[in-house]
Amino acid sequence: METRVALIGIVVENTDSAMELNGVLHEYAPYVIGRMGLPYREKNISLISVAVDAPQEVISALSGKLGMLPGVSTKTVYSK
Repeated sequence: METRVALIGIVVENTDSAMELNGVLHEYAPYVIGRMGLPYREKNISLISVAVDAPQEVISALSGKLGMLPGVSTKTVYSK
């Protein structure tokens, strides 16, 4: 199956969702190229970027699951 490279940008405004967020990312670990998280303490949020290489459906499912968590927003950018 053909894969695509994508970057998922995540904004976490509810730190209570952090454990569940990490659980979802662990579930999709075989597709994750790398991730970087930045706590922004002044605004009480965290910014996370996750690079993935996966089939389109897997990327959409991952982004959707993350975006359904309370206080979590996502946006995905795909390579051509």
